[in-house]
Amino acid sequence: MTDLVIRALDESDAQLFDALPDPLGVGRALAHVVHRPEWKRVALRDGRVVARAAWWGRPGDSEPFSLNWFDVAEGEEEAGAELLRTAPYRVEYQLILPRNWREDPEAHAAGQARLRAAEAAGMRLLVERYQYRWTPECGLPARPGRLVFRPEPDDDVFFRLLRRIHSATLDAHALLDIEEGGLDRAAQAELDYFRACDSPREWWRLAHTADGEPVGLHVPARIHAGPCVGFIGVLPEQRGHGYAYDLLAECTHMLAEQGARHILAATDQGNFPMAAQFARAGYPIVDERVHLVPGPADGR
Repeated sequence: MTDLVIRALDESDAQLFDALPDPLGVGRALAHVVHRPEWKRVALRDGRVVARAAWWGRPGDSEPFSLNWFDVAEGEEEAGAELLRTAPYRVEYQLILPRNWREDPEAHAAGQARLRAAEAAGMRLLVERYQYRWTPECGLPARPGRLVFRPEPDDDVFFRLLRRIHSATLDAHALLDIEEGGLDRAAQAELDYFRACDSPREWWRLAHTADGEPVGLHVPARIHAGPCVGFIGVLPEQRGHGYAYDLLAECTHMLAEQGARHILAATDQGNFPMAAQFARAGYPIVDERVHLVPGPADGR
């Protein structure tokens, strides 16, 4: 087998990225995403593209935020692994997959090939998630009317509530933040995300019972892909009453009132309570995501 050539692309040869087929429909799922040519890399053998990867970042980012497009030709998993090993970026990989991909032989084979290549490059599985997309045709979820929602201008109030919410969380990304830096890091990561969204700070909402007891918070947001459910969180002592649905319904109404023609959302597949509330609120699953994170820098 001939030697592998791995290189970054630029404006002059960006078309090389399109040389591989797209069996998982990643290009369709990322139709709204702009990848910078310099954050695309390919592996070539005898001048033929056998693996490709594209990293994504927000406008103004100096480094990519995530890897969200990675393909390998049949029999070239090691080439794909080498492409990732030699890349200068150590960020999360979001493998985009069709809904129920394990039941489709072609999608299952393609997904497993990419997972094997990423794991051979030192990445490890973090979590599998459902991706939702609400549209007006789904119908607005009914508002139960049990909670009172209000804005809160003090970020410290949100920070303290986020610490309490994440003290008993099922969210894998929050658990990773807690493992690496404690509850403060997990709460701060959420606040940083809220602030990075292209939506007004005034949209953030606290939720209370009619008696004034705090219940949780929701954050309607707008990201590069459009309106989204930025966050839904219920305090541990208030769980078991289905309040996550109330928060989700209110969040949906707020975004619809702002003119949203679609609303994106996601949750971990293992977060059964939240997945049930998305189903109850009429949010259909449009695809699945497998999230992998880089292993230790020293390879151990």
